Amino acid sequence: MKKSGILNRHLAGAVAELGHGDGVLICDVGMPVPDGPRVVDLAFRAGIPSFADVLDGLLAELVVEGATAANEVYAANAATARLLEVRLPGLEFVPHDELKALTARARLVVRTGEARPYENVLLRCGVFF
Repeated sequence: MKKSGILNRHLAGAVAELGHGDGVLICDVGMPVPDGPRVVDLAFRAGIPSFADVLDGLLAELVVEGATAANEVYAANAATARLLEVRLPGLEFVPHDELKALTARARLVVRTGEARPYENVLLRCGVFF
């Protein structure tokens, strides 16, 4: 039995299958998820688990070479904009509709219980060497 890291077996397995260039969307409960990507739904109750907790858990296990978020986050949710900028140097911002379109190419979608606007980010996996 694992004693640290991601303990959810579905998420741990999905993370282990990721490769260089794969996209991982971490999203709030309201983000529409298209058919195609594998979805691990962690939502339990509104706010649980939080977007920040899931982001930090995944960043502890993944090599990330890039990330994209919706530019609307600045006006609607400044705290999350700051969180993303601190955690993800080089973060790109695009219109929310473009982020939703990019989601279709993600390999994995991780749905959190977050219920605040624009708490979504698309990570691009890198390599550790």
